[in-house]
Amino acid sequence: MENVIWEKKGLVIKPDKKKFFSRSHAMIPTPFKLKKGIYRIFFSGRNYKNQSHICSVTIDINKNFKIISKNSKPILSPGKLGTFDDNGVTPSCLIKLKPNTLGLFYIGWNPGSTVRMHLFGGLAISEDNGKTFKRWSEAPIIERNSYNPYLNTAPWVIKVNNKYLMYYVSGTKWINKNLPRYNIKIAYSNDGFSWKYKNDVCINFKNRSENALARPFVFRDNNKWKMFFSSKGKNYKLGYAESNDAINWQRKDKVIKFKKSNTSFDSEMMEYFSVIKENNKYFMFYNGNNYGSEGIALAIGINKN
Repeated sequence: MENVIWEKKGLVIKPDKKKFFSRSHAMIPTPFKLKKGIYRIFFSGRNYKNQSHICSVTIDINKNFKIISKNSKPILSPGKLGTFDDNGVTPSCLIKLKPNTLGLFYIGWNPGSTVRMHLFGGLAISEDNGKTFKRWSEAPIIERNSYNPYLNTAPWVIKVNNKYLMYYVSGTKWINKNLPRYNIKIAYSNDGFSWKYKNDVCINFKNRSENALARPFVFRDNNKWKMFFSSKGKNYKLGYAESNDAINWQRKDKVIKFKKSNTSFDSEMMEYFSVIKENNKYFMFYNGNNYGSEGIALAIGINKN
């Protein structure tokens, strides 16, 4: 990615204030390819109570990112009272788990008392190519254990040699009630449903001032595994790593030449990056200030090598 030149295209998906579940935000863009040039972008909007609901739009990247369709109701809404996701759901990853089964891995939000919130990863499945989803379980798929006693969330799943790997955000401590510290760990599965995980850190803090490594996005490109993620000291910015085996990772944050704008929706922070490649171009969707309150932006990368 060293020779990729990025051109910002601005906001391409904005909150639909006419819909109760999308009054504000379009958070954590999660693309899924339907066919060449046509992608369904999953994200979460928020209602007037600031609760997240998962929704989507379908776009054509070859026709100036034209929005082809929108869902008229949430794809997934907050869970039952008392469950781990009763205060909001946000998409994180979409992958085919069986020939006719798509898995939507998501973030479940739950308010805390001694701390601001609890976050855990959940799974919903679709058997109609992503038109409708239902929860696989009302419990998290990556719960607390002795190695991970805090939050465990934002799962990103890939399949390698008939096995599944999950990269997930794991809390290491709470600095104070409103400030958790979390890095990125890895879990393993034979089927994509049941997971084994201990304390296998794949992306760690680079220094003491770095508090958060958020939402990993992993894909295969030019015979390497590549990971985009968000890193935060004061505000979120882009983080990047590469791997030959998808397990051992090397951070290369400075490789990606992509910075905040001076006066725009991404002047303070940038986060939740997702990247697709088509026609030898990279299409990067991401959020800006206030965690995507204004919507989802796009940047196009071209390799100048």
